[in-house]
Amino acid sequence: MRPMPPVTPPADAAPAADVPAAPLAIAEPGVDPARPFDPKAFVGSLPARPGVYRMLDAAGQILYVGKAANLRARVASYFRADLVQPKVVAMVQQIAAIEVTVTSSETEALLLEFNLIKKHRPHYNILLKDDKSFPYLYLSTDQAFPRLSFYRGPRKGRGRYFGPYPSTTAVRETLLQLQKLFRLRQCEDSYFENRTRPCLQYQIARCTAPCVGLVSREDYAADVAAAARVLEGRNDEVAAELARRMEEEAGALRFERAAALRDQLAALKSVQAHQIVSASADVDCDVVAAATGPGLCAIGLLFIRAGRNLGTTTYFARAPLAEREEVESAFLAQHYLAHEAPVELVVGTEIAEREALAEALAGRAGHRVEIHRAERGLKARWVEMALDNAVQALRMRLLTEAGVEEQLAALGQALGLPAPPSRLECFDISHTRGEATVASCVVFGREGPLKADYRRFNLEGLTPGDDYGAMRQALTRRYRRLKSGEGKLPDVLFIDGGPGQLAEAQRVLAELEVTLPAVVGVAKGADRRVGQERLFLLGSEVPLILPPDSRALHLVQRIRDEAHRFAITGHRARRGKARQASVLEEVPGLGPARRRELLKRFGGLQGVLGAGIEDLAQVRGIGRHLAEAIYERLHPDG
Repeated sequence: MRPMPPVTPPADAAPAADVPAAPLAIAEPGVDPARPFDPKAFVGSLPARPGVYRMLDAAGQILYVGKAANLRARVASYFRADLVQPKVVAMVQQIAAIEVTVTSSETEALLLEFNLIKKHRPHYNILLKDDKSFPYLYLSTDQAFPRLSFYRGPRKGRGRYFGPYPSTTAVRETLLQLQKLFRLRQCEDSYFENRTRPCLQYQIARCTAPCVGLVSREDYAADVAAAARVLEGRNDEVAAELARRMEEEAGALRFERAAALRDQLAALKSVQAHQIVSASADVDCDVVAAATGPGLCAIGLLFIRAGRNLGTTTYFARAPLAEREEVESAFLAQHYLAHEAPVELVVGTEIAEREALAEALAGRAGHRVEIHRAERGLKARWVEMALDNAVQALRMRLLTEAGVEEQLAALGQALGLPAPPSRLECFDISHTRGEATVASCVVFGREGPLKADYRRFNLEGLTPGDDYGAMRQALTRRYRRLKSGEGKLPDVLFIDGGPGQLAEAQRVLAELEVTLPAVVGVAKGADRRVGQERLFLLGSEVPLILPPDSRALHLVQRIRDEAHRFAITGHRARRGKARQASVLEEVPGLGPARRRELLKRFGGLQGVLGAGIEDLAQVRGIGRHLAEAIYERLHPDG
């Protein structure tokens, strides 16, 4: 719908009978320098209806986005004479205009507020710094022998997902326990389908080798069902089932099988003894508690699934002068409108507009969502645990930021900058004799590494070993995007290299007409030892050598090493992927099923290489024409 022109209804106007389904813009469309903002007149023009308001400064930048069940009452509250909250007082002094969007419900206002905050990231709103995706355990359900594995990503495939877990470590520990208990396979389907003998996992008693038929489909299905019940928190049912099966096997004189079930039952009881099951098995909830500090807050998120504490993770947010209640409310809206919420959310403070928020989250999740404040009992202890983790994480982050601030100040002084830099970027190139060249770009700020801003570039069309060309391509791709507004330009650009790489960077920036306060080449010392780095600056022929105990040098070393690590990781992954790719994948018309038939028939790629056209044509699905294409691709020299 096109925006409606501004209207000014009377203060006592009743809402129209036909409320539009889409939001309706009704007030100031922007900042008009010729018409000073009059809060009293503006508030009097607002309806007593749900909506979203956007506060703008004199430059037209959005200061704050808020929602309201009653726009007139909510906006009026900012202009009372008895305001005492420092954050509100500081913000109101900067307001030059307010834009308002009327919505048909509080839920719609909440969704619109979320989208506007995510898009504009206003200075006075609570802004989450991390956008984590949590890992799950995935159990496939459409196979004769299902696979239990680590999974991270959208849950769109067929199968069951257990979690989320707060970290990869928590997932892998659970996976290891289940592997010891039930010996389910974790291997990829392509590996599973092409095995001719058991792998190492069978030898160390971590798998029952269904790939080669060493376990029946029925027995394997029983283990799968038991593993699923354990993940659901129904350990007692599994223990009872194992005991029953053990007695049946012993009664049938199958003592070896009975002994295996006995050992499995003992292992399960051992796992139970080490787990603290805090609640009944049907409890699934997230526990949220926020700790606030000077300009920064930490939100502790505790996961309870099937009555078990899966651990905690921490989010950080920039929140000038924010209160704990405001932080927790903003976190619930921003996080769970982007991620599926569990049935219950437990918080430590009273959440404003709790019903509207729960309704919006339920619509997003597709099931009922309840938000509770825990005041006593087990859930109150969970909140205390989440809060303790948030306080500790905030304390560590503030200490880290204080150290980084000192390093940035020292770096600014060493480079002769008028002020300490706030954003650093460093580039590095990694390849193996010109193969799979990858460039990395890492970004540091006042809080340390900004990993969400890291970038890798897979470089193509280069002469093997041409580091200058690689640096040129990476810098061109990066700064062309930054110049177009896709991100922020750095205060200092570091290049891993000496005068040659620095000159290449200078040429790229000049061609793109990008000006940076400082561009620095970081070269190793004469014997390549840490602490002997030489810094080459544009316009200076003599390198800058900082003392080994320099805080500025430590920061340079840290960002250089991080760029090197990030480049190496990307290069190894790209090189490994290229080397794992089969030459058969390059044959047109030869899909995965036919490749699998070929490998099964000839026992691997070496057998296929030794086969003639007639032999290839005998394989199911491979005709004469395709056999000739395969042979020509494998033997290009005839």
